[in-house]
Amino acid sequence: MGETATLLTEVFFQTIGYWWVIVPTIFLGLIVGGIPGFSAANTIIILMPLTLAMDLQTGIVFMVSLYCAARMGAGIPAILVNIPGTAGAAATPLDGYPMAKAGKGQQALSISFVASCIGGLLTTLIALATMPLLARVGFYMHSVEMIVVMLFGISLIAAIAARDMLKGLIAGFFGLMIGSIGTDVVYATPRGTMGFLELYDGVPLIPALVGLFAVSEAFIIIEKRMIISEDAEPKHPNWHDTVEGALTALKRWWHIIWTSLIGLVIGVVPGAGASIASFVAYQQSRTFSKTPERYGTGHPEGLIAPESANNGVTSGTLVPLLVLGIPGGATAAIMLVVMQFHGVSFGPTLFERNPEVGYGMFMAMAISYLIMFLTILPLSRYMSHVTTVPTIYLAPLIISFTLVGAFVPREYMFDLYLALAFGVIGYIARRTGYHVAAILIGVILGPLLERYFLLALRKSGGDVTVLFSSTIGNILWVGLVASLALPVLMQWRRNRQNREVATE
Repeated sequence: MGETATLLTEVFFQTIGYWWVIVPTIFLGLIVGGIPGFSAANTIIILMPLTLAMDLQTGIVFMVSLYCAARMGAGIPAILVNIPGTAGAAATPLDGYPMAKAGKGQQALSISFVASCIGGLLTTLIALATMPLLARVGFYMHSVEMIVVMLFGISLIAAIAARDMLKGLIAGFFGLMIGSIGTDVVYATPRGTMGFLELYDGVPLIPALVGLFAVSEAFIIIEKRMIISEDAEPKHPNWHDTVEGALTALKRWWHIIWTSLIGLVIGVVPGAGASIASFVAYQQSRTFSKTPERYGTGHPEGLIAPESANNGVTSGTLVPLLVLGIPGGATAAIMLVVMQFHGVSFGPTLFERNPEVGYGMFMAMAISYLIMFLTILPLSRYMSHVTTVPTIYLAPLIISFTLVGAFVPREYMFDLYLALAFGVIGYIARRTGYHVAAILIGVILGPLLERYFLLALRKSGGDVTVLFSSTIGNILWVGLVASLALPVLMQWRRNRQNREVATE
């Protein structure tokens, strides 16, 4: 124990000596994460010659700090202009954007930054202490268990549909239908591709994200003078709102802890990702809230849940990479390539042969979150003024940058036209009262649910009862039913209490 503490201390001081790498990389990551289509993964790919030329420790610090900052940066445009930078921030606008429209953009950014930093830092320390246990989660989460996890996220459609059941369900099923486009998992038969080869791999996520949120939002805001509501007074930069937002998040410290743990556990499962974690965390946060009706109106807890969860994922994805040599996501896979180039061998013996590498990655992540808290939180007072920029200038910039982002991942002109088509769909949906978030949930989680469902059926020879054959899966089924029934029971209880008060 004493040797480990000494080693961690040495690694800490060694890693903090790379502050000159971490600070500029953090600001690069914020920019990268804030532009849809640009992510830590493709940025590291673009800069791979640079990372290969660096020494191992510098490369690790660079990649990890870029990863953390990009995850946080994706929430900035999601809050200010209703445009999530990545799919992992798709649940952030549900409550972040209403706060910005109400003139509380600065508080919303502060809440987001505090939740992200605390959630990321906490889960990094937990992952560092419990790596052997967390590494086993991936072995227990098979297709059956993942089906229930997906349903947790998809059930958020029902929560969105609570305001208008018919429109909410139509939007959700429309998204699931779009998500089924492409070749099927078993026989590779094209479905709904309309002859376009570009759709054989399914509907690309980034053009769908850009169109449904960014392009449609640009069409909406151009009809107004500013993003901020007419009845909300524009504020000058002040420290009071920054501190107020930070205190709002800190008062909900327990909420940050348990939603970030959701992100950590889901992040350990290879292929799960931040989008699933953020949707599940938001759904669970709303389910166990005493005021679920406030979600979607600018409720702080509705902003804390997805931001702490998707930053909790960052440390989770490193666990299977380091302990098992299995990358937990796209960014971790690229890290694997770079580190193997430098001669790193992954597996259970990594912390015996190269402990400075294994512990160094988590230490770099922890230090990155600490530095982000100190450097980025004060900037919220200036970032929030994006909402006061006249939309006649803002809308063309949004469309230009996001269409570039739609083009970058696959470099197909088809994706630009697809983003514009989704923009029209999103605009019509917003104008007619359908929630674009429900559509996006279907697009993201629908194909994953189908893949795991068919995999489970193939393993069981077509026996549907396999869905209830796992102990962990059955526990998750009970949790899913409870999370769906609980809001109904709570609403029934509140209505009953109101009737009793009215009759007295």
